Amino acid sequence: MAGACYRQSTLIGLNRLLNERKPATMATSKLNILYGESEDEVLASQAALIQKAGHQVTPVLGRKGVEEALRQGKFDLVILGSSMNKNDRHHLPYMVKKANQATRVLVMHADGARHPRVDGMIDSGRSIEALLEMIASMMSQQKSMAAGTAQ
Repeated sequence: MAGACYRQSTLIGLNRLLNERKPATMATSKLNILYGESEDEVLASQAALIQKAGHQVTPVLGRKGVEEALRQGKFDLVILGSSMNKNDRHHLPYMVKKANQATRVLVMHADGARHPRVDGMIDSGRSIEALLEMIASMMSQQKSMAAGTAQ
């Protein structure tokens, strides 16, 4: 119950932040993001905030939703949310990379162990603003890598 209250207060704080000013982490280029969670209310609120930050978000519920979306479309980034179970957060990155090696994977609520197919991890106790900053960081890394291969 305490986790739900914390998430709610984090979401309220981010809503105020997004409405008051445009943070530096707002997207300058739009990413096509697949966002998976196992809880409806977390999925709806978090996906809306990521979308408000300027990205195109496809929200899906649960492991089967992520698998189906991967079969149907191509994404720049897949976010596996904190309400997904540990087993899903472990196995889905392999499926993402099998579908498209270039797709980046960000896992929330990482247990500290480094997964070979995960490009970024963020603790679920961090704010949504920290998630947006991580997305921006991953975007800049991807641009740097692309610039390096173009030369």
